[in-house]
Amino acid sequence: MAIPTDQIGNSRTVLMQIRAALPQLRPSERRIGEFLLEDPVQAAALSMAQIAEKCETSTTSVVRFYTRIGFTRFQNLKHALMVEATREQVANSALPAISGDIDKNDTIEDIVDKVVVNGTLSISDTAEFLDLESLQKAVHLIGNAQRTEIFGVGASSVVAHDLHQKLIRIGDTALTWSDAHAAWTSAVTLDKQCVAIAISHSGQTEDCVEYLRLAQEAGAHTIAITNYSQSSLAQHADIVLTTAAREPLFRSGALGSRIAQLVVVDCLFIGVARESFDDSMAALRKTYAAVHRKHLEG
Repeated sequence: MAIPTDQIGNSRTVLMQIRAALPQLRPSERRIGEFLLEDPVQAAALSMAQIAEKCETSTTSVVRFYTRIGFTRFQNLKHALMVEATREQVANSALPAISGDIDKNDTIEDIVDKVVVNGTLSISDTAEFLDLESLQKAVHLIGNAQRTEIFGVGASSVVAHDLHQKLIRIGDTALTWSDAHAAWTSAVTLDKQCVAIAISHSGQTEDCVEYLRLAQEAGAHTIAITNYSQSSLAQHADIVLTTAAREPLFRSGALGSRIAQLVVVDCLFIGVARESFDDSMAALRKTYAAVHRKHLEG
C-alpha cells in the first residue's frame, strides 16, 4: 500500500520510501527509483519526460512510480527530493565526501570512507524510520514470552546469534538456529506464549519466510526485522521492524544491512532489559562474573 507522502508532509523520508519500495516495483519503475536515489538533486531539476528518457522508459511509468510511493503530483515528488537532498547534505557535511559501492580502483582510504559513510547513514536512517510503537510492542512480547526464537540466514544469522546471546545473558529463554530444517521443525512447536523473530534484509529469503509462516500458523507471535515493509517476510509478521540500510537489495557485502539490523537488535535488548531492570542487571553481573572468573583461572 502506498504511503501518502505528499499528503502528510513527510518529505524527509522520501528517499527511504523509495529504497523500501524497490523490491515491489516493476523493472521500469525500479530504474526510475534507482536513478532518483543516485542523484536526487539532478532528478529534482528534470522534467518528467527527461527522467523517462534517462531511465529508458515512458512518462506513464514515471506516473506509476510516483503514485506507487505515495505522491499524487510529480511536482510534489520533485520538491520532496530537493528538500531531502538538501537536508542530507547539511546533516552529513561532516562525513567524508564519498559514496557508492566498493570499486576495484579504490584506495584503502576510499574503502574506509565508504564503509564509514555507509554505516553512519544506515544507522541514522534506521533511527529516523523505525516505528517506535512497533518497537515497544515487540519489547513487551519478548519480555513476556515463555520462549523466544530467532532465525536468520547469512549475514542476518550473525545478528540473530547476537540477539540470542544478549537475551540469554539476562536470563530469558532464547534459541537460534543455523539450519533451516531445524528452525522449521521448532517453529511448528511454538504457541501463543512464544515469540518467533526472523531477520532478512530483503525480506524475500525463502528459509526465513517459511520459518515465520510456520511459526505464525502454529500460533506464536511473529516479528520481522527487514528493510522492506511490504516484503514476503512482513506478510507473516504481527510486528514489522523496518531498517533503512543504504545498499542495493542483493549486495553480497551486507555492509549497511548488518549494522542497521544490529541497531534494531540492541534497541530490542535494552528495551527488554529495562522492563525487568533489577533482574536483568543481576543476571548480567552473574554472567559477567562467571566468564571473567573462568578467564582468570585459565
